[in-house]
Amino acid sequence: MKTIVLSAILLLVFPAPVAAATRLDLNNDWMFRTDPEGKGEIAGWQKQLPSGADSINLPHTWNLGRHDGYLGKAWYFRTFEMPMQSSDLHVKLHFGATFYSARVWLNGVELGKHEGGYTAYAFDITPHLRQTNFLAVELDNRIGASTIPGLAMRGKDDAWYDWWDYGGIVRDVWLTLGGPIQVHRQEIRSQINQDGAVVQDRVFLENNLKQEARISVLATAYGPDNQPAAHESHPTVLTPGTAEVTIPLKLSKPELWSIDHPSIYRMVVQLMGHDGKVLDEHSDTFGVRKIEIRDRHLLVNGERVRLTGVARHEGSPWEGLAETSGTMLQDYDDMKALQVTLTRPVHYPQNSFILDYADRHGILLIPEIPVWQFSEAQLKDPVVLALAKQQVREMVEESGNHPSIFAWSVCNESATGTPGGIGYFRAMRDFIREIDPDRFVSFAEDALPKLKRAEDSAANDADFLMMNQYFGSWHGPAGALSESLDKVDRMFPSKMVIISEFGFAGIFAKHPEDADPMRMKIIQDQMPELARRDWIAGAILWCYQDYKSRRNLRPGWEEGYVEHGLVDEYRQRKPSYYVWKELNAPAAIDAQWTQGPGGFPSAYTVTVKPNNTTNLPFYPLHDYRLTWELCDEGGKLLTSGEKQFSDLSDAQAMSVDVGEHSTGAKSLKLHLALLRPTGSVAAEKSLDWHLGTQAVEAAEGSKLPAR
Repeated sequence: MKTIVLSAILLLVFPAPVAAATRLDLNNDWMFRTDPEGKGEIAGWQKQLPSGADSINLPHTWNLGRHDGYLGKAWYFRTFEMPMQSSDLHVKLHFGATFYSARVWLNGVELGKHEGGYTAYAFDITPHLRQTNFLAVELDNRIGASTIPGLAMRGKDDAWYDWWDYGGIVRDVWLTLGGPIQVHRQEIRSQINQDGAVVQDRVFLENNLKQEARISVLATAYGPDNQPAAHESHPTVLTPGTAEVTIPLKLSKPELWSIDHPSIYRMVVQLMGHDGKVLDEHSDTFGVRKIEIRDRHLLVNGERVRLTGVARHEGSPWEGLAETSGTMLQDYDDMKALQVTLTRPVHYPQNSFILDYADRHGILLIPEIPVWQFSEAQLKDPVVLALAKQQVREMVEESGNHPSIFAWSVCNESATGTPGGIGYFRAMRDFIREIDPDRFVSFAEDALPKLKRAEDSAANDADFLMMNQYFGSWHGPAGALSESLDKVDRMFPSKMVIISEFGFAGIFAKHPEDADPMRMKIIQDQMPELARRDWIAGAILWCYQDYKSRRNLRPGWEEGYVEHGLVDEYRQRKPSYYVWKELNAPAAIDAQWTQGPGGFPSAYTVTVKPNNTTNLPFYPLHDYRLTWELCDEGGKLLTSGEKQFSDLSDAQAMSVDVGEHSTGAKSLKLHLALLRPTGSVAAEKSLDWHLGTQAVEAAEGSKLPAR
C-alpha cells in the first residue's frame, strides 16, 4: 500500500502561523477487503493492513464485479504521512457518504461511528495525528427493521427496499487543514422585500484554543457576475468551544433565482484576527428567491408555475452508487433535455454535484430521507425516529443553502394512515421547522384515494400533498384515476398536490416488448388528466432509468434491473423518452411553407404558442429566443436567424422569406429551436420540402432521433 506524503503540501499551505483552511483530496490509493466472518477487528485490521487486500480508488462500491451481491462487513485502508508543521494546525477527516453503517479508526484509535448511507459526516483527527498515519474504515451494508433504509415491513416482515444496497465509500473523502479558529458551516437564508432583499448569514464557529479570542467575522456576498454585492462585519469574542453569529446583508437590486434565470450568489466568510490577518475563510453558494403555496398553487417569485420532471436513482452498471461527476452530468444533461424543472429527486439525499446542477439549471427539488414502506411499528420505534431526525439534520445542514430545494420529504409509501404514522410525521415536521423554518414539509403517499377522512392520514398535517399514483398497474385500472383524483380533491380542498410518482413498471406487461408501449399510453392518457385539475402543481414520472433491485422483477428473478425508465440501465433511449420529451415542452412550435411560383416555397410561417395555466407544465417564459436554420439537400446552410422574446405570454407568429440562396435546391430542411435564457432547448420543430412532393413536417421527439 502506498504511503501518501502530505508534508510538502503542508509546507506550502501552512507556513506558520496557520492561515485559512485548505481541502486535501483523499480519494486515491486505498486498499479494500471484505470481511465475511466479521473478524477484522479481532484480527487487528484497525491497526494494520491485512493480507489479500485489493487496490482501489474512491468513490467505490464493492457490489460490482466479483463481490456483486455481497452483504456484510468490508474494510477500507489508507496510509499517509503528515508531519506537523505548526502547533496550531487543526485537521478534520470528512466522508461524503458511506453505505451503510461505518466505524472509523486512525492509528488504532476509534474516531467514531456513523449510520446512514447518503449524508456527509466528519471527525476531528488532530489529537490522533502522527508522522505516519494508518486510516481504517469498517462498513456494513446489511439492513434491519430499524435501519434507514430498512426492511419494508409495511408489506412483508422480510421485504427489501426497492433499490440496490451498494456498500462502500460511495462519495468523496477529504481532509480540511486549518487553524484553531474556524468556520464550521454557514446557513444562508434570504427574504425579498420592497427595498430588495435581506440575506441572513448564520455562521457557526469553532474555537479550539484554550483561551477566548477577539475576532471579526466579515461576510461578503458576491453576485452572479462575481462582483461584491454586499458586505458586513461583525466583531465578536469567542470563548473556547462552539459559537454562532448571524450577519444580515442587504441586497438593493438582487438577481432572483428562478426556473429559467437560475442566478447564483456566493457568500464568503472571513475570520479576521485582531492584527488584521485572515484566520479562516469559508465559501458557499446561495440564491435569492421566494417560493409560496397560495390558493393551492405553487408560485416562484410571485409567478405561478406548474412543473414536471422525472426521478432518478443514483446508480449504473459501471459505477453503482459510487457515481463520478461524468455520469451525473451525462444523466442530468439528458434529464434537462427532457424538460425537467421539478424532481423529488429520489428516496435519499443526493450527491452535492446534483444539488449544484439543479441550482445552476433551474430545477426545483424535494429531497427525501429513505424511510421507504415502513410499518406503523417501525414509525413508532424511538430508535427509528431518532435516526430519521439524525439523517434529516445531516441532510438539511449539508444541503440547506441550495436555492433549488423548496421542500423536504420525510418518508415514502409508509403507514402514515395510522396513529403511529401520524405521530411520526408530526414529530418530523416539527423538527424540520425548528432547523429550517423557511421550507415546506411533506411526504410521498400512495393510499390517499383509500382514505375515508382526511383526518385519518398524516397528509392532513402536511404543507402540501405528494401523491404516488399507479393507476393502470399497482393501484387498479387506468380508468379509476379520474375518480380517485376527484376524491382527493374533495377530502383535501385546501391542499396543493404534486404527483410525486406515476408511470408503468414492465412487470405488468405480459411480454417485455409490450412494456414501453404501455408506458407511452399511460403518459399520453394521464398527463392531460392531471393537467385539467388546477390544484395539481406538478407531476414527476418514475423514472429516468431502469435500476437494480431485488423487487418488481420478472417471476423467478432474485435480482436484476427494474424495467421502469425512459432509458434502460445503459442509458439507451426507449420510445417513451421521446413521448415524454414532446409532452413536456413549455411551448409548441408550428411551421408551414408558403408556396411560390412553380410550387417552390417562397417563405415559411412560424407560430410559437406558449403553454398556459391549463397546461402541465406551465411557467412564464421570459427572455426566450427562437432560432432557425434552412439547409438544402446536401446539408448546406442557406439562411439562419433568430428572434428574441422578452415575455412570451401569448402566441407569436412570424413569416420569413426563403431567400434567393435557396433557388435551385431540390429539397429544403427547416429546423427551429426555442431556446431558454440558459441556452438549453425548450422546444423544436423540423419541416421538410422536396421537389415534386408535398411538404413533410416532423416534430422533434417521437418522430425524429434526438439532436
